[in-house]
Amino acid sequence: MKAEIIAVGTELLLGQIVNTNAQYLSRRLAELGIDVYYQTVVGDNPLRIRDAVETARGRADLLVFTGGLGPTQDDLTKDVLADYLGRTLEYDEPSMRKIVDFFKSRGAHMVESNKRQAATIVGATPLFNEAGLAVGNALEADGTRYMLLPGPPREMKPMFDGVGAAWLLAELGETLPLFSRILKFAGIGESKLEDALLDLIEGQTDPTIAPYAKEGEVAIRISTKATSAGEANQTIDAAVEQICQRAGEFMFAQEDIPLEETIVRLLRASKRTLASAESCTGGMFAELVTNIPGSSGEFAGGVVTYTNVMKHQLLGIPMAQLEGEGAPGAISESTAAMMAERVRERADADFGISITGVAGPAESEGKPVGLVYYAIAQQGKPTDVHTMHLGGSRDIIRVRAVKAVLYRLWLALGGSERNL
Repeated sequence: MKAEIIAVGTELLLGQIVNTNAQYLSRRLAELGIDVYYQTVVGDNPLRIRDAVETARGRADLLVFTGGLGPTQDDLTKDVLADYLGRTLEYDEPSMRKIVDFFKSRGAHMVESNKRQAATIVGATPLFNEAGLAVGNALEADGTRYMLLPGPPREMKPMFDGVGAAWLLAELGETLPLFSRILKFAGIGESKLEDALLDLIEGQTDPTIAPYAKEGEVAIRISTKATSAGEANQTIDAAVEQICQRAGEFMFAQEDIPLEETIVRLLRASKRTLASAESCTGGMFAELVTNIPGSSGEFAGGVVTYTNVMKHQLLGIPMAQLEGEGAPGAISESTAAMMAERVRERADADFGISITGVAGPAESEGKPVGLVYYAIAQQGKPTDVHTMHLGGSRDIIRVRAVKAVLYRLWLALGGSERNL
């Protein structure tokens, strides 16, 4: 079964809203064993909507529409599809009663156009809207199945997950759902990881193995179709074991979570705390960690010591270390070490991290853009200091620096040992 998602709405084309519905539906359809091969976005224009339907019918067995079911004249999805199929519209009585009761309960006047939300295509199964007023539609015509869902995600999601998915499963009969697991890696680039797994990827049949990259992290998605979660886990576990043999030292999670969440979990499990001192990254490290709910128990706090004065006043770094002839400077291994040690001491934390460097756009202290030093200080252990020469834009340098620190912190917390 091949599906195409057609999002209707000029606001999507103008970039006024993001098409999160397509992402959600793609994932949910895959879970039902339905492959999404195409996604289309079309404006509120009857001719273009009709063209989108005609094109999709030639390459998909299931067309899932979102949007265009509302009361206004530019809500055209049902009208266009009904005309395309040579059918008319009729009112779904339960939906009409809900609309009437909605306005009556608020003492508001219901204009005629509001009735459009209760319209269904003749012969379609109405999909009742628990969270809103516009009824959805599901029907089959000449071997093609159509599902019409509302545009607002708060209405679309419960409709699809409830009556929509039930209709699909009834139509398709028994189908094998798709099960997936995400493996997350850090400290290794996408190309190097792919090279380590190349024979597994090229020889894949079941399960399938696909790498995905973002700055500082790489994900591997392992997918298989199976009759049950238990059967799927057996297949996926075998693939995970092979991957761990090749790259387990870089794998920080077997779920789709960021590296900083893994760090918070490891700190929590070991009852340890963390503090940060940042210069060129401007608080990005602290932001990522504090984005994790409940991280206040593990993150003691952070400071952004962007200038030498602040490094001196907040962390007690001697000015002779930072400035003057022969001084190492703010951008140096020794300053990075001192920043990490001082912030750990001031926060009374188990770990202190620091980042100092040149993110750009121009060099600083005569040092090139992309030069970054970072350090991890632990009570009772030598401070671990690293040097990086990073490429890319200012934002990319900052992100890569933060992710590098998170990876080293993961190693310091014994993360890699769990996979070996």
